Amino acid sequence: MDMENLKHLLEGVKDGRVEIEEALSKLKNLPFEDVGFAKIDYHRAIRNGYPEVIYCQGKTIEQIKVIVQKLLEKGNNNIMATRADRAVYEGIREITGDTEYYETARIVAVKRREILRSEKIIAVVSAGTSDIPVAEEAAVTAEILGNRVNRLYDVGVAGIHRLLACMEDLMNANVLIVVAGMEGALASVVGGLVDKPVIAVPTSIGYGANFGGLSALLTMLNSCASGVGVVNIDNGFGAGYLAGMINRL
Repeated sequence: MDMENLKHLLEGVKDGRVEIEEALSKLKNLPFEDVGFAKIDYHRAIRNGYPEVIYCQGKTIEQIKVIVQKLLEKGNNNIMATRADRAVYEGIREITGDTEYYETARIVAVKRREILRSEKIIAVVSAGTSDIPVAEEAAVTAEILGNRVNRLYDVGVAGIHRLLACMEDLMNANVLIVVAGMEGALASVVGGLVDKPVIAVPTSIGYGANFGGLSALLTMLNSCASGVGVVNIDNGFGAGYLAGMINRL
């Protein structure tokens, strides 16, 4: 249940269209429901503004389908599932046809209600083409949460002129997500060019001494640029969600 559904229910009780017993029945499992393998948080859309997001890695297709079905039954019309492969998409599509698969981002989205877009722009900047899957996870997450996204890809520090050619786009963004592997220097460079918050995402892209993204993570944590925050390695979802929250302020 989201805020809109809750308001509609309460207005129905107030106007006499909904019996108190019916409303109580709908609110009975509002905090969460224990389905054995998961405790589904139905209250999250009211608390956080968006329903519980399903992290698919490690879950079976049947478990994911049960969670999606339960969320839909409780009036959550827009649902996001992350780290999802095509088999997950096909499983969810058996429940509802209002389903879209973003293969590069590995995200499945159920869209039963129009997503209203904020006028403020989130720029998603990737250092290299190899970083695009993580960048797309961030970009698609931000879009599903109702944000306008400007993608600026393959503008890493190995060819700094490519980044500088995007200065107008960088300056027009309200929040910037910078995705980089290797040594992760791009976040500091962007942070030194703009007056908006920068969310840095280290990726596991790189040769041996990259240590699966650890070198990029440490570089970003040690950034000398002000206004740079860092999420975990390859956590495009976390960056996109945080950027969306900042954009709503």
